[in-house]
This record gives sequence, C-alpha cells and structure tokens, in this order.
Amino acid sequence: MNAPDTDNRKILLIGDISRAFLDAGAITKEPCEVRASMPDAIEAVAKNSFRAICVVMSGMSAKLSSALKALRDVSSEAKIILLAQMCEEPVAIQLVGSASNGTNVADDYLICPIRFSHLVSRISYLAGATPGASRDVSAQAETAALATVDATTEMKIRQLEKLATEDDLTGLKNRRYIWEFSRQIIEHARSENGQVTLLIFDIDNFKHYNDVYGHSAGDEVLRQAAVLMRRCCRGHDVVGRVGGDEFAVVFWDDPMLKSGSSEDERRSALAEHPKEAIFIAERFRRELKRTELHLLGPEGKGVLTISGGLASFPRDGSTIQELFQQADRALLEAKRSGKNRIYLVGKPQNDIADVE
Repeated sequence: MNAPDTDNRKILLIGDISRAFLDAGAITKEPCEVRASMPDAIEAVAKNSFRAICVVMSGMSAKLSSALKALRDVSSEAKIILLAQMCEEPVAIQLVGSASNGTNVADDYLICPIRFSHLVSRISYLAGATPGASRDVSAQAETAALATVDATTEMKIRQLEKLATEDDLTGLKNRRYIWEFSRQIIEHARSENGQVTLLIFDIDNFKHYNDVYGHSAGDEVLRQAAVLMRRCCRGHDVVGRVGGDEFAVVFWDDPMLKSGSSEDERRSALAEHPKEAIFIAERFRRELKRTELHLLGPEGKGVLTISGGLASFPRDGSTIQELFQQADRALLEAKRSGKNRIYLVGKPQNDIADVE
C-alpha cells in the first residue's frame, strides 16, 4: 500500500476543467491533481492531503450537497471552492451558506470561466498567512508578505466582480447579469425540459416621487423596493435592477430542491410556471402597498404600487430576447389598463389586478 501524499500544497480539481478555466493548461504551474468524477475525488481525498478542493459544478448530479459533505468529512482542513457557471450561482450560494454540523459544505465559489491564477489567488486569500511549524523566520516573513499581496489582489478582483455584476444603488444584480443569467438558465431548461419565468416590473408614477420629494428620496424608494422584492422571492430566484425604476426577476427550477429537504420546498420548486411567479408578485405587490412612506418626510402621502409583465419559457418564447419582448409588452398593457396590476403576456391576472 502506498504511503499517503503529505504535500498539502496540492490542489484537487474535480470535474471537467475545460469548462472552468480560460487557460486550463496553466494548471501545470501548480501542484495539482485532477479527478473527473466525485467518487474518484473522494477516494483521492481519503488517501492524500490537499490545500484546496475545487469542484466544477457543471455536469455534477443534483446530489452535489451530499458529495461535498463527504469531502468535508474526509478532509476537514482543505478549503472547498465551487467553480460555477453564472446560471449555477444561486445553487453555489446555497451550498456555501448551508451548514453540516455547524460547518459549511463549501467555503467559497467563483463564476467561470476564469484564469487559473485567479483560483490560486482565491485559495491563498482563504487560507491566509499560516506558516508551517518547520519554517524559519525568513520563510514565515516571505509567506506573510505573499499572503498580503494575494489578499490585496483578491480584494481588487472582488471589487471588479461586484462592479461588473451588481447595481450600485440597490445591491441587486445589474442588467448585464440578468441578461446573461437568463440566457444560460434557458439553455439549461431547454436541455432538462425545465421552465423559466421572467417578471419585469416598475414602480407606478415613480417620476412623481423624484419631482416632488427629490432624487435622494426616489433612490430610497428604489432601495426599499429592492429589499422587499428579495424578501418575497425564493432564495434561488434572481432579482435585478435593469434600469431606472425597472426591475426583473428570473424564476426557475432549483435542481437542489427537486430532491428537496421538505415537502413545502419541493412543491414550491416544482410549481407550474408561472403560477409560483404570480403568487410571489402578488405577495410583493401587497407588501409594497403596506409600506409607510415616512422616508419621504411629513408631506409624504399615498402608497407605492407596481405594474408588471410576465412571460414564460417555453410557452411564450424560446430565447431571452423573446421573453424580454413579451414581458415588456405585457407590462405596457398593465400600464394602459390602470396600473397596480400584473399581466401575463396580454392576459390580466384577475386575482392580482384589482386595486384595493
């Protein structure tokens, strides 16, 4: 029997690395081991020590959470990093946030494709400056200096990632992210016979708030709407601000919940589209109408209302362009019909179209 590999500088890469890296050939610059399947990877972790375990999510089964728990049980010290496509980010967020015996099943995730050096920088950032006991003072100082450089680089990368994908006013995803995420998730739904529903909505008479109370108050209205929308949506749905007072929500089938942890979650995840989206839009509309306008000062009166349009794949369109066009058309019809209502591609939802 071979002795265990004690080189804990090694990085274990699991899955199809060609889908994760722009420069897959660069992995030869670091001590790495590549395993194509999760069972092979778990076997490798049982025999060897690794600095980090990096999992390409694409192609992995819906039981990824259980597999990550197994990796964590076998190698508790290694950092586990998920390499996700943009459409896999909501699942990656859940996995990083889910805990097993008080320990998260994954430490972090990266949106791919990326350069391999970016992954190495993230690993160093997560590991921190923890020098080995056998190193001398000069080696420890060098390690600490390198870790500081890695941390600075990583912080800059994170800031750039945030600027590229988030709306700076509301903290929601921006238009570019919503568009690309929707494109990817529709392709995934096409291959898996899944469903995707797009909701586009804006705040009725928003120009009035800006004109009467000022742009700072208008900005606060947008922030408050963003907080309420995220609170009303399911954890894996993606909410974004696509411009001005216009928002978008992408409702989709979460693969983690198809074999979910509870009956309520499974029922919600597998609900017929767009019924679940309509239910959530109604909940948001009611929450928004109950919002007090104290943020507008003592003169603030009235209620906040929204109008929206819904379109679903594959029923209403086969591409993200078609879904946006259809949802925009439905939004316009909702506006023309009196506002404070949601339309489903030319068809009003009677249960939420009434103005209370």
